[in-house]
Formats: sequence, structure tokens, C-alpha cells
Amino acid sequence: MEISGIITAIVIGIIIGGLGRLVIPGRQHIGILWTMLIGIAAALVGTAIAYGLDVAETDGIDWIELLFQVALAALGVAAVDRAKARR
Repeated sequence: MEISGIITAIVIGIIIGGLGRLVIPGRQHIGILWTMLIGIAAALVGTAIAYGLDVAETDGIDWIELLFQVALAALGVAAVDRAKARR
């Protein structure tokens, strides 16, 4: 993987993490670093799921893949928020 691919994954992860936070109602008590890490992980796993279901390669925007990524980010943000709230 080239450096441009890594930078692209980080930028997309930040966007996916932010969208995941917007989906969850209320205030989340996690920092931007956690949001970025969750977004990057959700982007990678969501892409893998989309490829597994053979819906990742479409003409135009891959809406189904984006839906998987944002849903996984929202689940991740909610899980980390809940885990931090228990402390």
C-alpha cells in the first residue's frame, strides 16, 4: 500500500466516523481520536463486507458500501461511548 492510499484511508475514516456520530442521537462523550479510529475501522470492515456481498463495485457512488460503513461507525461510536460512560 502506498502512502497516498494510507492518507486516503485516514481521510475517509474521519468522514465515516463523523457521519457515524451524526447518526446517533444525543451527545457522545468520546474524543475525535476515537471517532477517527472507529471511522477507519468501520471503513475497512464495511468495504470488506460490501466486497463479500459483491456490491462494492458499482457505477457511480457505492451507496450500499457507504451504508455499511456508516452503520458500523455508528455502532462503534455507541459502543465506545457506552463503555466510557460505565467508568
